[in-house]
Amino acid sequence: MEKEAGPDAAAVRLDDPWYEAPATGWGEPDGAGAVAGDGRSMSVEQHSPSAAEIYLEVQSSPAFREVRRRYRRFVVPGAVAFLLWYLAYVIAATTAHDLMARPVAGALNVAMVAGLGQFLTTFLLTWAYARHARLHRDRAALELRWETQEMTRGAGR
Repeated sequence: MEKEAGPDAAAVRLDDPWYEAPATGWGEPDGAGAVAGDGRSMSVEQHSPSAAEIYLEVQSSPAFREVRRRYRRFVVPGAVAFLLWYLAYVIAATTAHDLMARPVAGALNVAMVAGLGQFLTTFLLTWAYARHARLHRDRAALELRWETQEMTRGAGR
């Protein structure tokens, strides 16, 4: 994003290729609004796939399924483990008063250590998620995005 100076200083210009994409075909009957990139009407023989068709094609592609599989392989176990850890903390805090009140060091007891552990695991899980995304998903997802962008550019012509 980049802010522009001048009379429209509050306007924000998005440097995103998706921002410029025209939304043609919305609410129009079949065949209406089909215009080539140079302004000529397209005939049925020149039909290029619509953006919806392109997105459905990408969604059914092996590359997209692989990105989703990698995402789920990290997120599902991570979410389950974190929720179990959180529930164990809450259940222990409400039912095992003697255990949670046991001193660890000075005024620091098991409940305080476990509570601070909740914060620590939140930060660790966030770091692990960002690292996993960077190493295992971002490049493949970016390649899919650029392929889809190129296909949608061709659809507008």
